[in-house]
Amino acid sequence: MATEILALARAANTEWQDHWGSQRRGLDKKRNELARLEAVTTEFRFFLPTMITGLLATPDYVRASLSRNSGDMSKTVAKKLERRQILLDSSKFFTFLLTEQAVRWPLASPLAMAMQLDRLASVSRIPNVRLGVIPLGLAGPIAETPLSVFTVYDRRLAQVETHTGALILRDHRDVSAYREDFERYESHAVFGEDCRSLLSDWAMIFTRLRQ
Repeated sequence: MATEILALARAANTEWQDHWGSQRRGLDKKRNELARLEAVTTEFRFFLPTMITGLLATPDYVRASLSRNSGDMSKTVAKKLERRQILLDSSKFFTFLLTEQAVRWPLASPLAMAMQLDRLASVSRIPNVRLGVIPLGLAGPIAETPLSVFTVYDRRLAQVETHTGALILRDHRDVSAYREDFERYESHAVFGEDCRSLLSDWAMIFTRLRQ
């Protein structure tokens, strides 16, 4: 009986949100849900192994990330850019971990990518933001683990993103596991001036590509 109760509790604390269902409900509703979650969260941890999140993105990068969507994306772009203001809320603290692949993947034009990397360097100077990059040469043991995009909101919730949707985990064991994964990845990242130096070098490569 105890095992069954635990299984039911775990299931109740797990939610799957598929992209198609979110589209049917409307992207505005999903954004509003996210805004409510962000409003009550103090510490954010973002692990970004594939691409740059909207909170860190330039307008050109956001538009490029939405290029596969049909219809007018102007409102969606505006909402994503408006959401970046949360980074200036000094009562909240953010840690972003990006792999080198995520930072250097040429999603937009060379000039747009150079500007995007400059944006990352600028955000890294915001006092309540820690932005780190995991270089390929330092990845080491983390390469042995499947890497998924995930965000941890305080100790209340972890959101794991896949190609077709997002898994919402509220069980404290799941949240703790992702916090531990985050700390492990964090130990392989470079921050501060070392991070900005890498970003500058990679931005220069994109700048040369447009010449």
